[in-house]
Amino acid sequence: MTHPQVVRVYSTYQDPDYECPWQSVAPRGSTGSGVIVGAQRILTGAHVVANSTFVQVQKQSDVKKVAARVVAISHDCDLALLEIEDRAFTRGIKPAVVGDLPKLRDDVQVVGYPIGGEEVSITEGVVSRIEVQRYEHSQRHLLAVTVDAAINEGNSGGPVFGRGKIVGIAFQALPDAENVGEMVPAPIIRKFLDGVKKRKPADVPGLGISTQPLENPALREHLGMKARDSGVLVTAVQYGSSAWGKLEIGDVLMGLDGHAIADNGTIRYRGRYRCQFDAVIGDHHCGDVVTARVLRQGRRSDVQLEMQPMMWLVPRTEYDRRPTWFLFGGLVFQRLTVEFLRNWGDNWWDKAPKGLLHDYYYGLRRPERREVVVLAQVLADAVNVGYEVFQNDSVVSVNGRQPVDMRDFVRIVDGADGEVVLKLNSGATVLLDAANARAAEERILALYHLPGDRSADLPKRPTARVRANKRSAKARSGS
Repeated sequence: MTHPQVVRVYSTYQDPDYECPWQSVAPRGSTGSGVIVGAQRILTGAHVVANSTFVQVQKQSDVKKVAARVVAISHDCDLALLEIEDRAFTRGIKPAVVGDLPKLRDDVQVVGYPIGGEEVSITEGVVSRIEVQRYEHSQRHLLAVTVDAAINEGNSGGPVFGRGKIVGIAFQALPDAENVGEMVPAPIIRKFLDGVKKRKPADVPGLGISTQPLENPALREHLGMKARDSGVLVTAVQYGSSAWGKLEIGDVLMGLDGHAIADNGTIRYRGRYRCQFDAVIGDHHCGDVVTARVLRQGRRSDVQLEMQPMMWLVPRTEYDRRPTWFLFGGLVFQRLTVEFLRNWGDNWWDKAPKGLLHDYYYGLRRPERREVVVLAQVLADAVNVGYEVFQNDSVVSVNGRQPVDMRDFVRIVDGADGEVVLKLNSGATVLLDAANARAAEERILALYHLPGDRSADLPKRPTARVRANKRSAKARSGS
């Protein structure tokens, strides 16, 4: 038997329905590949088991399927670790060993179960490129290895072997190229498994900054850079990120984790490969401390950055969790996420409303605005007549206040009496009488078969008595 450690993974999954966020789409099934890396432990891709409700695995030439459960998953780097309930499943099979980052032109074997066959498939190729790539599953830019071997549907999550060791996990194919695929490289795999062993968070940290190259001589001189200096200009810092409170707009980031950053934003990774400087982030866990070399107003200093999960104004990954939603007067509000944008289909980045796309691409997460609240849908009723044309527009303010996030928005609306006035990004105004909107709730819930007025992760609605007490306290304070 060739590569007995390689198994087929069967996943039953149920995705949330972001058009009707109080429900899910019908359960579906898919298959992928995985590899035994320890007693009762199987490594596969996160996208293979994302939103899964039931997972099974099957060994080569064995008709029996065995139940498994996800014990660790990192959607950022598209890796997941499964545990087999049947202790006999891995008995007699020597676990595969994770190797190191391969070199260019190294021979590799992609092993897995592509769609269209029952037996294990092996395709051979060579390493053709090592650089930072965009991971389709998470939209993160992390180190990846390109191989000129076919990675087809069903191969995903399976191992790529080099010199008898795992040098990568197959995770995506290039859509416009033949027999070209990409794999999660060994350093990221080792960091993921090490984090599981040490019970560290599975997230891949992120700096949370935007930068621009510094190749223009006039700009370099303006920033006080000398001829031997190099780096990139910090143009934005996301609130809550690793760089928040440490790096500032206008800083020149000259080095990171001991690597000098070139003017085009690259480093010499592992002394061999010219990659974007954020490739080194994949070598760390959240909580690790990384040193950044900074030029600020002509002065050089070393800044210690404690690694945090990546923070965006618009989250890029929403797997294995339910959508956050809120109903008021027939108006359905949601957090803006990439999963919500996917309602516009495969080409959502071209078809979704431009205002929402602007927040996705350029929105900056700040202390006063940590999420984007969207009027996602209008469930037609007498109380909201005339407002149906304003759906898919973001909320700028409610009763004169900019909501910090979805929970803050809900608290403002729940506590409102009299009028609730929403200002939208398009300039439109939506006004509801709070009492009439609440009186219409029971009717709207029944008409549209909703289970309630909000998702379980939002604060419960206060009773009328609680709102009255808050009004009295506010009046007594004179505010």
